[in-house]
Amino acid sequence: MTFRFLRFGSLFLAAILFVFAFAFGCAAGGSKKLTNGNTNANTADQNSNSSANDQTASKIEIAPGSPSETVRAFYQKIREKKFREALFLTNLRPAIEGLTDLQLKEFQVDLESIAAEVPQDVQINGEVVSGETAVVMANLPGADPTKFETQKIDLRREGDHWIILTVDPASEKAIKKEGNNYFYALRMETQQKEAEKMLNRIADLESVYGMRHQANYADAETLIAEGMLDAEMKSGESAGYRFVITLAADKKSYYATATPIEYGKSGNLSMIMIADGKTPPHLVQKDNKGKPLVNK
Repeated sequence: MTFRFLRFGSLFLAAILFVFAFAFGCAAGGSKKLTNGNTNANTADQNSNSSANDQTASKIEIAPGSPSETVRAFYQKIREKKFREALFLTNLRPAIEGLTDLQLKEFQVDLESIAAEVPQDVQINGEVVSGETAVVMANLPGADPTKFETQKIDLRREGDHWIILTVDPASEKAIKKEGNNYFYALRMETQQKEAEKMLNRIADLESVYGMRHQANYADAETLIAEGMLDAEMKSGESAGYRFVITLAADKKSYYATATPIEYGKSGNLSMIMIADGKTPPHLVQKDNKGKPLVNK
């Protein structure tokens, strides 16, 4: 299962990348057409790269209580910003049903950015039911949001209704275990990974800067002024972490730290990238109770 159609300006999206991202492409092996087999099937041919203007009514009859009806209802609820109701139609339900409305609101901005990209009329192209599992094919935005692709959505029957499978069995097990803590843990894990990526990016930028400036390194303000580091980093804060670049007096070495802004909520790990000017930069990270790591 691959998660596509998200341009992760939002960190939480990077996580729902996270799991919610399935909404726009649980495509296994890319676009695909269904063919009649030994299971009950409704199919229709669809160009996997049709344009947004080609989106019309679904190409199969959608029966009440069918997997296709669940998929259509899911997208409709996302578009209407009824996120709790939408997630209740997926195997993410144990992670959402314990959240209060106030807690759910913490993720509202991220979820609304997804809702804004949902087509007004999601075209259902095919459905295959095999026992307690089903596959629905729908036209959804692909890597290029202006073009639609036929993508596969997996479902499972639970009692008298169908649920959309957004995560693999291992993740589903974790969700059932962690309940409403799952999204918080997922967000924090994602922010920690993004902090690590940022420090590695800073190390790469410092290396380029050094090659251009007689092996001297630069502070954050200089990297921003040179157009190498995003201006949004001027505050020193990004995705739940605070970043600081400290130069040696001769500018021949530096270290960069990443510290969680809210320990236990935005992250647990403190990190430091050390470049002594003699050996390649190396990263150290550990739980330092929310305090910056020190270059010794």
